[in-house]
Amino acid sequence: MNTSDNPIGERSQVQSPDRGDLQPSADETARISGKAGPLCAGLYLVATPIGNLRDITLRALDILQSADVIYAEDTRQTQKLLANFSISAALTPYHDHNTAKRIPIIMEQLSSGKSVALVSDAGTPLISDPGFKLARAAAQNGHDIIPVPGASAAIAGLLTSALPSDRFFFAGFLPPKSAARKTALGEIAAVPGTLIFFEGGSRIDKTLADMLDVLGDRPAALARELTKKFEQTRRGTLSNLLEGVKSDPPRGEIVLIIGGPDEEHKWDEAQIDAALILAIDELGVKRAAAQVAQQSGHKKRDIYARALALKNPAPKDNLE
Repeated sequence: MNTSDNPIGERSQVQSPDRGDLQPSADETARISGKAGPLCAGLYLVATPIGNLRDITLRALDILQSADVIYAEDTRQTQKLLANFSISAALTPYHDHNTAKRIPIIMEQLSSGKSVALVSDAGTPLISDPGFKLARAAAQNGHDIIPVPGASAAIAGLLTSALPSDRFFFAGFLPPKSAARKTALGEIAAVPGTLIFFEGGSRIDKTLADMLDVLGDRPAALARELTKKFEQTRRGTLSNLLEGVKSDPPRGEIVLIIGGPDEEHKWDEAQIDAALILAIDELGVKRAAAQVAQQSGHKKRDIYARALALKNPAPKDNLE
C-alpha cells in the first residue's frame, strides 16, 4: 500500500511478517507518537494527570515535547508539569474567557501546517474543561483532531465507586442554585445508567440533599482527591453520604457517582395520584406533572396524561 496516497485522517495498516494481526505503519507511528520526527499538522487533545504525575503517558510526553504550539488552560500549572519532565516549551493561554480571540489564530496555525496541542489544568480536555468550541471549529475547517487519552477524574471515580459501569452518563457540574440544580437533576433522573457529577466541598451537602429529594435514596459513592495522597471513596446510599458529609465535611475535588433508577422502587398508581392531586392545585398540570415524574421514576409524558385525566375527569353516565 502506498501510504502517501492516503487522505488525511485515514489510517494505513500493514501485516506483521510474524503475526496475522494488523500493525501501524511507519507513517502512522510517526503521526501519533512524535518519536519519528515532527508531528503532522492537527489539533492534539492531550490528557494530563489529575493528581499523580506518574499517570502521564509516554505518548503525551512525546507530543508535548514535539508540538509546534501548546495551549494551556492555566500556563502556570502546565509549566510545572512540563518542568517535572524536563520539557521546555512556550505556553499560550486558552480558556473560556479568550475563546473567541484564540480560535481564529489557531485555525490559521493549523492551516499553515502547525501541530497544536491543547491541555487543561488536569485530566482530559473538553471534559468539563475548555476545548469543545475549538474542536468543533477544527472539524468544520477540515483539520485533523487527534485524541491523546489519559487520566480522567470521571472515569477514575466510576471505577472506584463499585457501581455499574456498563452504562453511565457524565453530567459535569450542576448549577449552583438549588432550584436550577433540581431541574437539571430531574431532566436526567430517568437515565437508565449510573450518573457521574463533579462537585466542590463547599456545597456538597446541599447538592446531596437535592439529589436525595429528586432522585430518591439511590446507591452512591463520593470520591475525592483521586490519585492524590488523601484519596478517599465513601460508599453507601445518598442519605448515608449526606449524613457523612455533615459530620465529616470532605475537602478537595469531588466526584459523585449515583446508581441508576431502580424499577422496583417506582411509585405505584396510588402514590402518583396522591402526589398529583396535591401538586396540581399549587403548580398547575404541566409543572405538577414534571415534578411528580422526577420523583416517581416514571416518564413525564405518562404522568402528564394522568394529570390531565385527574384535572378533567370524564363525565359519568346519568343513571336516573
